[in-house]
Amino acid sequence: MLLSIALGLVLLFVGAELLVGGSVAVARRLGISPLMIGLTLVGFGTSTPELVTSLEAALRNSPGIAVGNVVGSNIANILLILGAAALISPIATSPRAFRHDAAAVLGAAILLALASLPGTIGPATGSVFLFLLLAYVGLAYLRARGTGAVEPPDHAIPPTEPARALPASLSLAAGGIAITIGGAYLLVDGALELSQAAGVSDTVIGLTIVAVGTSLPELATSVVAAYRRQGDIALGNVLGSNIYNILGILGVTALVRPLSIPAQIARADIWIMLSATILLIVFAATGRRLSRGEGAIFVALYVAYLAYLAMQGTV
Repeated sequence: MLLSIALGLVLLFVGAELLVGGSVAVARRLGISPLMIGLTLVGFGTSTPELVTSLEAALRNSPGIAVGNVVGSNIANILLILGAAALISPIATSPRAFRHDAAAVLGAAILLALASLPGTIGPATGSVFLFLLLAYVGLAYLRARGTGAVEPPDHAIPPTEPARALPASLSLAAGGIAITIGGAYLLVDGALELSQAAGVSDTVIGLTIVAVGTSLPELATSVVAAYRRQGDIALGNVLGSNIYNILGILGVTALVRPLSIPAQIARADIWIMLSATILLIVFAATGRRLSRGEGAIFVALYVAYLAYLAMQGTV
């Protein structure tokens, strides 16, 4: 059971790396601009672990893992990942870039909270989510072009990609997809077994183990960026990831299969995610940075969140 979870996580990371590398190589062979590579292929590619995991969980009739993975990842991204990064080095914010992305991530969180009220996210809502994601990507492209930026702020493109022939690049991307799907199957299978063996709901497993596990790439990226005093990358990484998680992952998953929102998530966790998003905006707006003290508050709040789940008797 634990081996299945661990192996699933490893395969998710390996598959995502291969998919991103292969996709970027294909795009460059076809002459696609670095800006659009970052906004589309890299942005979606780095969210592949969450996407495939949620799809696999939805197809296996486990909405607790499918939705909990997204909501839990977004909570962990803000409180745990940004908190840990700010503890390493205060994170400065670019007022202009932050204003656009903060509005987008807050809007996505509010939209999810409202969409969860009926108790189900269906194909119609999923289509709206995906339309809004495309609009966000389009506006980000126009904004970056207008400011003369050559790289998108939210998703870093791998600095060097070896030159590969087009068939090799396509094979690399296809292999990444296959490995990611296999990893998601093992992760969901192990998570379901763990929830049954431990006597806890799959919702809590999705909110904790699966959510944190699929967010480990963001954790590694943000911590390294903070250590190198590139806090804007750490912040952009989290904001972009949270937008993609809600609009892209839940949008695609709802199109494939309607998602019933578990009562616990609808009652508390989505609102905790929304509150964490608002708190991030407030902290980042004051002083135009996220300080070590504010990072400590975030980490403490994440520990309190886990304690809350434990006190509910669900962990």
